[in-house]
Amino acid sequence: MPAFSESSEDKLETCDPRLQEILRTVIQFYDFTIICGTRNEADQNKAYSSGNSKVQYPDSKHNSSPSLAVDVAPFPIDWNELPRFYALAGRIQQVADMLDIPIRFGGDWNDNDITKDNRFNDLCHFELVEPDVTINISA
Repeated sequence: MPAFSESSEDKLETCDPRLQEILRTVIQFYDFTIICGTRNEADQNKAYSSGNSKVQYPDSKHNSSPSLAVDVAPFPIDWNELPRFYALAGRIQQVADMLDIPIRFGGDWNDNDITKDNRFNDLCHFELVEPDVTINISA
């Protein structure tokens, strides 16, 4: 059975408990690694300047503590083997759905199950989606 390395565990510990629950379930049957959870200002701005993020600090879900986002990759990592990233995404989404935890995949930002309309592919990125809160004030 796959298991997280100490490094992956350390990064996962920086994430929201809901992300931890999802990913600790998936690792039981599919091997992957945690690339990052929480990002500090320098790391976020480096990700932005290198084109790996579309937002600067503090506007990423990676910039909260605990992190509301996580980056993961199938293990062993081969950045050119894109189908493995989609396979992992499907497993993560399935577990999140089973646990009733809404998440968004960076390979399908608008969550319409169509990937060709994505303008920015971040195939290692997953983030929690907070439900819209509607306040109904009745007289």
